[in-house]
Order: sequence, then structure tokens, then C-alpha cells
Amino acid sequence: MAHDDLPVPAEGILLTHFVVAADVPRSAAFYADVLGGTVVREGEPSMVRLANSWIIINVGGGPTEDKPDVVLETPPDPHRTSAFLNIRVADIRAVHAEWTARGAVFLTPPQDRGAEIRCYLRDPDGHLIEVGQTV
Repeated sequence: MAHDDLPVPAEGILLTHFVVAADVPRSAAFYADVLGGTVVREGEPSMVRLANSWIIINVGGGPTEDKPDVVLETPPDPHRTSAFLNIRVADIRAVHAEWTARGAVFLTPPQDRGAEIRCYLRDPDGHLIEVGQTV
């Protein structure tokens, strides 16, 4: 695996998104096969390069020394969320059609909200993903 394929900044910072998965290979396949990313590391954790960012996927687990009171788990209630992945696209209708053909299940078709057109889907573990196009 080439160094350029990993989320390692040459300088400054680089933002990645961490997803807790019940089945890491299944989730990595979703981000690669459905959303069009590239798996750059398999196993636990897996890493998927998606456009100009990375998704790190791993199993949950109990507290560790650096997060002594934190348990990582998949979303317990898909009807509640406190954070979500936001993907901005140039042509939401084309992306919606392409990802639907690849197996994505959107909550609704793209909705015109005035300043943006957006819709939402979930990954296999229930993490919410917004897909939006600025108008």
C-alpha cells in the first residue's frame, strides 16, 4: 500500500470520518461499491478513500486509556442522531440515480430546500449520510 493511499497529512491537518460497524468488511464494501470509494486498507480498521477524504471503519468497543468513559457502538436508534456524514456533490440527481442503481436506499428522493437540494441515506449500520447540492 502506497503512503499516498493513507490518510497521513504531509502538513497541517487532514479530516477523516470514523464509523463504528458491526461488520467491517460489509461497511467497507458499502462505502466502496455503493458510494464509489476505494478500499485502501482491509481488516480492522478498514480505510476507504472517498473522493478527497477518508472513512475509517472499525468495530466498537469499550473504554481505553485515552477515552476512559467512552464506549464505541453502532447507532442504537436510527431515528435519532447527533452527527452525520455530509457529502456535497455537483449533480445530486445523477448521484442519486447512480447510487440507487448500486443499492443505496435513500430516505426520500432529493428535496429542493431553496439554497440546496438534499437527500439522506444510511450505511449498513444505520449511520446517517446527507447528500447535498448547493444551488
